Amino acid sequence: MTNDEKILIQKMRAGGKGYKAIANELKVSVSTVASFCKSHDADASFEACPQCGARLINTPHRKKKKFCSDKCRMLWWNSHQDEINRQAYYRFVCPNCGKEFISYGNEHRKYCSLQCVAESRRKG
Repeated sequence: MTNDEKILIQKMRAGGKGYKAIANELKVSVSTVASFCKSHDADASFEACPQCGARLINTPHRKKKKFCSDKCRMLWWNSHQDEINRQAYYRFVCPNCGKEFISYGNEHRKYCSLQCVAESRRKG
């Protein structure tokens, strides 16, 4: 059984589907679904790691976890590059060379390159 199938089983169980409905949808035997649910406590409602399907244990009064570890988080995001919502693009004009450039994630950047930084320091 793949990790995706395990995650689907856990989500379907949390959504209230029965063993037979899950087995028919995933085209596996009912006993496979039942044994997985019993051994992985999939009958209880809980969040699962989207990468490996491991149970996430959230601490009260803390931000909810999405992944069980940094390793799973990096693997998942590296394999789902199309789902990243990059919104931190900033447009600037370099005060040294006058060239327009785009910076991602740094709204305080001034120069387009290290070369322009060095030239500006030598001039000034």
